[in-house]
Amino acid sequence: MQSAWGNNHQLKWGNVLRTIIWFVYFWAVLLKLIPSLGRVKKLHKAGRMEERDQLVDKKVKEWSTSLVKLSGSKITVSGEENIPKDTAVLFVCNHQGNFDIPILLGYIQKPKAFISKIEVKKMPFIGTWMEHLNCLFMDRKNVRQSVKAINEGAKLLKNGTSLVIFPEGTRSKGDNMAEFKAGSFKLATKSGVPVIPVSINGSYKIMEQQGFWIKPADVHITVYPPVYPEQLEAKELARLTEQIIKEGVKKAVS
Repeated sequence: MQSAWGNNHQLKWGNVLRTIIWFVYFWAVLLKLIPSLGRVKKLHKAGRMEERDQLVDKKVKEWSTSLVKLSGSKITVSGEENIPKDTAVLFVCNHQGNFDIPILLGYIQKPKAFISKIEVKKMPFIGTWMEHLNCLFMDRKNVRQSVKAINEGAKLLKNGTSLVIFPEGTRSKGDNMAEFKAGSFKLATKSGVPVIPVSINGSYKIMEQQGFWIKPADVHITVYPPVYPEQLEAKELARLTEQIIKEGVKKAVS
């Protein structure tokens, strides 16, 4: 019993140390990236948008991948060949935990932006990077602003920027999924781009399972074949995509 208690005690303090190091690294790298952010702003001001987008995508991928690796987690991605290369897409994912965003940014190669809650825009440096990544910020309490964000997102998709949405609206913090909200699927019906269902399995085990502390976990990302929005209403598209992802999560858990 003493040995078992000792192992659990050691594991707990290992998670505490890992978490402290992770958060220090998180902000230290953001500070280190200030010169890169300056270059991004100069390229933007000069109208060199393609160069700006390439630099942003490179730096964000590097940062995101390093954050996931520092957690000690193993990420397995399957089905990435299902993503069309010659068009923007709408990635639709279940949302298990805080690490979903760096995992998707770092481990799925197609450049992408996110529909994010508006509070994130106020975070130092992060909000600025997200703006240059072409992310959109949605105020769920403001219906008019939410509609405007959907319309802007549809324009981005038509112009070649892929987007990610989490239709559950919040983290599930486990294997059970909440019902998909249909409103965000208007991004696909208005733009006509393919919907790419993506199931995330195990990301909540990195942080949410133990509240705040970070520990290594095995996370499986599965990318499914495109669903085309032609002749489908947003509600139908939401139900179909939810079913695909839910079945994928169930298979991974069973």
